[in-house]
Amino acid sequence: MSRYIHFDWAMKRLLRNKANFDILEGFLTSLLREKVRIRSILESESNKENAEDKFNRVDILAENRYGELFIVEVQNNRELYYFHRMLYGVSKLIAQNIEEGQKYGKIKKVYSINIVYFELGLGKDHAYHGYTVFRGINEPDYLELSNGQKKWFRKKTISTLLPEYYILRVEKFNRKAVTPLDEWVSFLKTGDIPETAKAPGLAAARKKLVEYEMSETERKEYHRHMENLRYQNSLFETQLIEGLDEGIKKGRKQGQKEGREWGQKEGREQGRKEGREQGRKEGVEKGRKEGVAQSVRAVHRNGFTIEQIMNSFGLSRKKVLEIIKTKVKQY
Repeated sequence: MSRYIHFDWAMKRLLRNKANFDILEGFLTSLLREKVRIRSILESESNKENAEDKFNRVDILAENRYGELFIVEVQNNRELYYFHRMLYGVSKLIAQNIEEGQKYGKIKKVYSINIVYFELGLGKDHAYHGYTVFRGINEPDYLELSNGQKKWFRKKTISTLLPEYYILRVEKFNRKAVTPLDEWVSFLKTGDIPETAKAPGLAAARKKLVEYEMSETERKEYHRHMENLRYQNSLFETQLIEGLDEGIKKGRKQGQKEGREWGQKEGREQGRKEGREQGRKEGVEKGRKEGVAQSVRAVHRNGFTIEQIMNSFGLSRKKVLEIIKTKVKQY
């Protein structure tokens, strides 16, 4: 029987409950390909309401028995600066979990796990793993831990000491579920857990979802909501690209015109050269800003909220309102 339960909703109801650790452990085990035991679900500073720190609210923050931390983020709406958000979330979490005066060896390992329902970047795969390696500039080798460091840290590679990132682009999954991770991603996309699913945690999730099963009306509303999200994300991307392109062209044209007039007024060849260069630079910058402004106005006309626009463009509420209220200038 299909379970049309969106993972954003299921995570909060299933995985924050201490009695359901086996479900979260199953998901992480399938993703990391090693046994994971969760010790606690944490309530961090990141989840507090703070208008100045809106980019660091996470869905789930967990800690395993080794003190390693797991950030699990689920994102439905397109966000232009999502990669920056991932970096900020990890950096803030590391800073929060080391006290002043502590040794650097006390810094905790952080895994950033991002489940996104929009087209994030370009790539053919639906699952990506990012970690840090140090490659030689002059020699074709990689920096490694010394034997002493391996014994002291109980780690084999430098990358295992540093943060790691996982991105699951759910909408890109379009193949038969073969691996445990495939089964999980299939569930994240469809809400369906087949009786044949073998991935750790899914059997327990299936039992819990019976309790949370949606009514027929709720299922229809959910599917309608997801279709609207897909349409808005597609519309957003198109308008952003077209708006930036149009704005840059108009801004460059205006900037070049102003630059030529300035150079001609000076009456010197040097003035003309400087005017053209200055005009080009100002035109490109002016065009970029106008392109963003056009995109903001376009997505606002299509129903995006002020908060969604703020998150997508990295703008303050004041700036978004200023753009929306400003009349479009004609060149």
